[in-house]
Amino acid sequence: MQKNNSKSGGKNKSTRFESSLNKLKNIVTRLESGELQLEYALSELKRGVHQLARQIQQKLQQAEQRVQMLLNDSAEDARLVPFNPDSE
Repeated sequence: MQKNNSKSGGKNKSTRFESSLNKLKNIVTRLESGELQLEYALSELKRGVHQLARQIQQKLQQAEQRVQMLLNDSAEDARLVPFNPDSE
């Protein structure tokens, strides 16, 4: 029986998330270039919106839920503050 290593599982999920995000960025770049044929552009747009973007959104929601659970476990009076990268 194989032992499940949570550290490698988390790293694998992170790698898949980053891979999906990079694929989505590549699709956006190709679409913005305007050099794709219409049918291929539509196919890539569908793939980006329906598959990759939804996958990424789901992973982000799962991560947010885990953070909220950790905050609730560690301090009942902790409050969430929206992340704003421009304020750093």
